[in-house]
Amino acid sequence: MSVDRYIEDTKGTAVVEADVEGKSGELDFPTLKSGGIIKQRQKDLFTIRLKCPGGRVPLKRLAKIAEVAERYGRDYVHLSVRQSVEIPYVSFRDIGKVQQELAEAGQEIASCGARVRVPTACGGCEYNPNGLTDTQRMAQEVTERFFGKWSLAHKFKISFSGCPSDCVRTSSADLGFQGAVRPAWDQAKCIGCRICAEACREGAIESDPETGEPVYHPDKCLYCGDCIRSCPTEAWEAEETGWIVRVGGKHGRHPITAQRIAEFLPDEKVHEVIEAVLSWYQRAAAGKGRTRMGELLLEDATWREFLTTLRPVLGDHALADPPPPWRNDIHFARTET
Repeated sequence: MSVDRYIEDTKGTAVVEADVEGKSGELDFPTLKSGGIIKQRQKDLFTIRLKCPGGRVPLKRLAKIAEVAERYGRDYVHLSVRQSVEIPYVSFRDIGKVQQELAEAGQEIASCGARVRVPTACGGCEYNPNGLTDTQRMAQEVTERFFGKWSLAHKFKISFSGCPSDCVRTSSADLGFQGAVRPAWDQAKCIGCRICAEACREGAIESDPETGEPVYHPDKCLYCGDCIRSCPTEAWEAEETGWIVRVGGKHGRHPITAQRIAEFLPDEKVHEVIEAVLSWYQRAAAGKGRTRMGELLLEDATWREFLTTLRPVLGDHALADPPPPWRNDIHFARTET
């Protein structure tokens, strides 16, 4: 283990009375981090990351978290960028107590490491007027079915956004699902009011100058459903609702922007797609060390092989010939070639 001169504990281990990755006793810092117990720079202190699928925490658990944080940490918790609650400044001597007391309220400590992480999700269609799909339900189901249950080459992040606003950034997830609706127009119900054209911010709908009836340009459509919500006569209806599927994204030092591979994937196919992608990643990354899936998919031949593998699962929802993910360099000036 390399020495970090900013971490005051030079030994690199701590003795904990807690179950961490099926182990207890004297554990090294990487093992503790893999179990959601992250070493701070201060001597003997750790940050404990909690499992919060979709960023949702029931009030009883939240009250318990606050109680435990006040007792064993300091006067605040940290909300991570991936919707986890983190309790900083916990002594290694108290980790077992924190684990036990949180468990009384059904609150688990999260896991880090090379595995499927807890999915992130927006509010979805439950209460957000823009929400098209049930992101929270999918986050819960995916957590139960996939969280921490695959041995992978690196971390694997899944996110669910309920509409094209993409609040939880499916474009920077290993596997992202974004809600979408394909609109259909019923001429018999249309009164030519032009409201849909005004509501469409993408220029996908124009009004006929004489009749006011909409002229739809599907190549400009983001499948947001603004036309459907705005139509006073329900002339615009949902023809198809489902998920845009993106793969290969990541943030960090060297971000990669994910690429779309499917449109309008139904809920019942989501788990099958996740399983197929994980299976491919596990196989393709074998023997290549700590490699994120997006790094593999940058190579054209690997991308083509990946698409060939996934098409039978995606079926008619697969896009014909999508380009691979691409690097989104944030550190160096882009040079044109």
